[in-house]
Amino acid sequence: QVQLVESGGGSVQAGESLRLSCAASGRTLSSYPMGWFRQAPGKEREFVASINRSGDTTYYRDSVKGRFTISRDNAKNTVYLQMNNLKPEDTAVYYCNLYPSLPGYWGQGTQVTVSS
Repeated sequence: QVQLVESGGGSVQAGESLRLSCAASGRTLSSYPMGWFRQAPGKEREFVASINRSGDTTYYRDSVKGRFTISRDNAKNTVYLQMNNLKPEDTAVYYCNLYPSLPGYWGQGTQVTVSS
């Protein structure tokens, strides 16, 4: 089973950037499409971005298109989420998972807080 650990979150001002990382252990990530998801306080977890196994096809929710970039380094068994021009509405706990997500693969997530 794959174990996923997210990192790279923090507290930033609106307009700043963060890069999140999702490191995997237990199995190679290159076998799976991967996704980033987020959950804001009082809201359900939502899809943010996904990437196919080879990394040449990506999808984004509309609100992050043009600002966020998902990528992967299969040699490092890691998936990334580059987040630019962050907005207060991006504040959430960010998680990575397989795509589509599977219940047993949720990690602890990493908190992103954006202040105006």
